[in-house]
Amino acid sequence: MKNVVTILFTGVIALGMTIVSSRALAGDVALPEVVKESSALSLRGEGIFKFIGFKVYDARLWTPQKPHSAADVFALQLVYDMAFKGREIAGRTVAEMRKVGYADEQKLKRWGEEMLRLFPDVKKGDTLIGVSIPSKGVKYYSRDKLIGSIDDAEFAKAFFDVWLSEKTSEPQLREKLLGSQ
Repeated sequence: MKNVVTILFTGVIALGMTIVSSRALAGDVALPEVVKESSALSLRGEGIFKFIGFKVYDARLWTPQKPHSAADVFALQLVYDMAFKGREIAGRTVAEMRKVGYADEQKLKRWGEEMLRLFPDVKKGDTLIGVSIPSKGVKYYSRDKLIGSIDDAEFAKAFFDVWLSEKTSEPQLREKLLGSQ
């Protein structure tokens, strides 16, 4: 059954990246230095992403202030409830970027290759964290370990738009992350 569920999710899940805060996260995740050095982040909102009734991941958005602004450092935390290959996460993220309106195939290909290089395979309980560095890009963490960064502000916007854009394929999760529900 687990293999069947994994196959079903391969084509439909949104990328799970983790959010970081200046306070402890679920699972005693140590906080990356970039967040400790920024203004204090607090939980803005959280939600669960499910597909056909199966929980895929918990998502949390950590921001320095309300309302949320992309001009501030913020973090998205995803705590997986299932196992996925890093290539599946990268591929799904590119597909979701297309859905929210990014159409430059050359950029999407390059971004997909960069994510493929960075994203690890995950198993149940693993946490990935994407930290938005305004006007610079994104830093990625697996729990407390920096796994890499993509220094491209346009990529960062496209990446976080997967969850935060009005065009997201998961509008209810977006509302919960932004604290609208």
